[in-house]
Amino acid sequence: MSQTIDQAFVRQYEADVFIAYQRMGTKLRGTVRNVTNVVGKSTTFQKIGKGAAVTKARHADITPMNLDHSNVECLL
Repeated sequence: MSQTIDQAFVRQYEADVFIAYQRMGTKLRGTVRNVTNVVGKSTTFQKIGKGAAVTKARHADITPMNLDHSNVECLL
């Protein structure tokens, strides 16, 4: 089995996602944050890192995942 993805498959996937968004755009619109009337050169998004899943015994305390938080700047 190949370990790489051919560029043609990447383009086909992008086209399929574009068509799906065209058809179901109103359903997908509520799943993302949308900010209108943005004035500026950049904005900042919050990024949450990977967590670690642990098993829990009956009547045991839940261990927090200790997720890393960071900010990512996006140039407009």
